[in-house]
Amino acid sequence: MAQQTLFALSLLPYLGFLWFMTRSRRFPRLTVIGFYLLLVFVAITIPAGIYAKVAYGETLANIDWLHGSAELFLTISNICVVLGFYQAVQAAKSQD
Repeated sequence: MAQQTLFALSLLPYLGFLWFMTRSRRFPRLTVIGFYLLLVFVAITIPAGIYAKVAYGETLANIDWLHGSAELFLTISNICVVLGFYQAVQAAKSQD
C-alpha cells in the first residue's frame, strides 16, 4: 500500500474520533481545540513537505527552519490538549 494511501486512510478514524469527541461534549473545550489543531498541523506539514522537496530537493525533516515551523503547530496542539485536561482535573479537584 502506498504511503499516501495509508495516510489518507488514517484520517478517517481520526475524523471519526473528532466527531464523537465534539458530539459528546464531555471533553474540555481547550482539549477539543487542541485535537482540531492537529489537523492544522497536518494541513501545514503536507505543503511544507512538498515545498522542501521542490525547492531544496530534500525531505521536510532535513530543512530545519521549515520543519521547525511546521512542528510549531504540533507543539501548540499538544499544549492545548494537556492544558485542557489539566484544567478539567483542577476543576474536578476543587469540587471535592
